[in-house]
Amino acid sequence: MATPLLEESIDINASADKVWGVISDLKRMGEWSPQCKKMIVRGEPVGVGTRTINVNRRGPLVWPTTSKIVRYVPNKELAFRIAENRTVWSYTIEESADGVTVTERRDAANGTSKVSAFLVDKVFGGNDSFEIELKQGMAATLAKIKRAAEAA
Repeated sequence: MATPLLEESIDINASADKVWGVISDLKRMGEWSPQCKKMIVRGEPVGVGTRTINVNRRGPLVWPTTSKIVRYVPNKELAFRIAENRTVWSYTIEESADGVTVTERRDAANGTSKVSAFLVDKVFGGNDSFEIELKQGMAATLAKIKRAAEAA
């Protein structure tokens, strides 16, 4: 069974506006995420209700998912719900003494779909190892976002 909430945070020495510019450019998600290799945005401008098609990869496995933006508050929060497994992925930006703290979350408060649970168990090596990999991926994603925002 999926852990209800996974999260990782990082401090970034940049303004909320610069960090938002990186996070909200969904077409660049493939640059940050080790698993989501491409995010195709369906409609402009991006905001609540915008849909995406996502191409995910783990080793030789490649699979598509779709998502819909459910929260979009410039310089504060971006969240999208993955249709296939019902999880919500989000990025929140909070002011800090030296810039901002960004938190990436995967919310599975209501569990995941039966298909997703089956695939995690049978294809991805089980829930525990898969969630360790997700948290490592979050940390890697946030580190790349940090480098991009601090260089901007």
